[in-house]
Amino acid sequence: MSTGATTQAAPQSAAAPSPFPPIADYAFLSDCHTGALVAADGAIDWLCIPSFDSPSIFGSLLDRQAGFFRFAPFGINHPTARSYEPGTNVLRTTWKTPSGWVRVFDALTVGPWDHEDEITPHTRPPADDDADHMLVRTVECLEGQVELEIVCEPAFDYGRAPAAWTMNEGDRHSAEASGAGQTFRLVSDLALDIEGERVRGRHVLQAGEKAYCALSWAEELAAPADSKEAEARVAATTRFWRAWLSRARIPDHRLRDPIQRSALTIKGLTYMPTGATVAALTTSLPETPGGERNWDYRYTWIRDTTFTLQALHFLNLNSEADEFMEFVADLEPTQDGSLQIMYGIDGRRDLTEETLDDLTGYAGARPVRIGNGAFDQKQNDVFGAVLDSILLHTQHSDRLPRSLWPIVQSQAECATAVWQNPDQGIWEARGKPQQYVSSKLMCWVALDRAAKLAEIRADPEQQEKWRTVADEIHADILEHGAKGGVLRQHYETDALDASTLLAAIFGFLPGDDKLLRKSVEAIANDLTEDGFVLRYKTDETDDGLSGKEGTFLICSFWLVSALAIVGELQRARDLMERLLRVASPLGLYAEEFDAATGRHLGNFPQAFSHLALIEAGARIIVPEMMAEY
Repeated sequence: MSTGATTQAAPQSAAAPSPFPPIADYAFLSDCHTGALVAADGAIDWLCIPSFDSPSIFGSLLDRQAGFFRFAPFGINHPTARSYEPGTNVLRTTWKTPSGWVRVFDALTVGPWDHEDEITPHTRPPADDDADHMLVRTVECLEGQVELEIVCEPAFDYGRAPAAWTMNEGDRHSAEASGAGQTFRLVSDLALDIEGERVRGRHVLQAGEKAYCALSWAEELAAPADSKEAEARVAATTRFWRAWLSRARIPDHRLRDPIQRSALTIKGLTYMPTGATVAALTTSLPETPGGERNWDYRYTWIRDTTFTLQALHFLNLNSEADEFMEFVADLEPTQDGSLQIMYGIDGRRDLTEETLDDLTGYAGARPVRIGNGAFDQKQNDVFGAVLDSILLHTQHSDRLPRSLWPIVQSQAECATAVWQNPDQGIWEARGKPQQYVSSKLMCWVALDRAAKLAEIRADPEQQEKWRTVADEIHADILEHGAKGGVLRQHYETDALDASTLLAAIFGFLPGDDKLLRKSVEAIANDLTEDGFVLRYKTDETDDGLSGKEGTFLICSFWLVSALAIVGELQRARDLMERLLRVASPLGLYAEEFDAATGRHLGNFPQAFSHLALIEAGARIIVPEMMAEY
């Protein structure tokens, strides 16, 4: 009998049964022009060509009918083992079937540079190696016999345009797919056949036999002619990643492996033609299961610059740092001289957002968005990120490039003009603008770093001018941003916000300061779930959205750094160990972690999470290694 009471539906669990694989089960491939996600069943569920922010040709990540490409044993969906070839972004998958064993290698291939790239033209001098614009997959039967299957079912333009396939008469080993103005070629030594909007092939491999397939969107759709050439391209890609990694300075320490994987991930999210770094490979993976917190992260956030430079310089990857700073130097400012909070990887300013309402979204999370409506928000933290990056880069290179001084001037003047104004804050809240403490803090960083750069340039007048403003901001934050001896989210609230941990990381207060220590303790005790850090409590923050969100991995890594800075090194180690244990099976991190279910949430893999891991690792490694001497 009805009681007349209404029952509110429980929030969707991140671990609810779903045809979508868990986010953390995906493998990440990259050629530093674009990236792919490979599901455990051997299907490519996400690939955009020719670049990271192009429309997808395989989009099953966001709709199970939006395209996929599988190369694996027929009828077997669960591999025995998956790992990266050590020191690379080349995936190795071993399969056991009732009749035998096979091993598959997957790579977005990279090879020696030998001509100008007409597919994704460079604005920087080309390196010795560059993308082939191919996805190459090779297989070897290790024991017994195994029936192998190819299924390639693209759906162009984010699933909105079905593929039109053609095959050359008399050639069963090559087919071309076209749609929405794009074309690629599929080649294999398996016999292929067109079945409607997909191509299929099956073949029984005997022990010792090899096979391959490849997709090409290269000039003239060039592709491997046989299995031997395919293997050579994968081997060249392995050499590329290992040679790149050999240039990195990664200490012989227990944190070496996760830092190495993070470095490979950051490099893999770097767009080689311009030096830009995408925030993540994907769009619209939900921060709230089944919810609306779904964003397109395939762009470059200026906020990330300082964390990127910190990581690159810690790893001694100075050439990547140079390329990234050149990209920043070339960006077109807004009308008032400031930089936007984000840009396209080619430097474009217009990232107008739209929704793809015909897609189901990952596990029902809608809307699916492309573009990002926050691109024209005013966020006052951007100035500090830029100027901290320039100071860091200047200190490592022992010179201040002439091209960067106008940026120093313009960003310092912008910060001076707006630091007292409300904004949307570091988290791009879509609610009412507020006097966010983190924004004030980053304006202080802007003027503090500008004063130091003026000193390097021997400009005492500018140095004194900017130092005076920095001191004024510092005093204002201490007067209005701290309540109860703790830094708060903004001037009109008692709510906590993990972004105030930046006060430790950017040296706003010394490590032995009582306010800093108490603020770090407050976040550790009152802004965590099962020990992992929330960026804020959604019921205390007007972010313009509904629903709860998971703990933010970058914030948890920030807490590791902050604990180390305030002298709590063992607590920092303990939290770091917990964070390392929740990495994906392949050592990758999404944006968030759902503590209740152990599932990853948000776009994947997330550059910010990996950058913060490197920063946190350095805060642990440096004092430990110093203690040894």
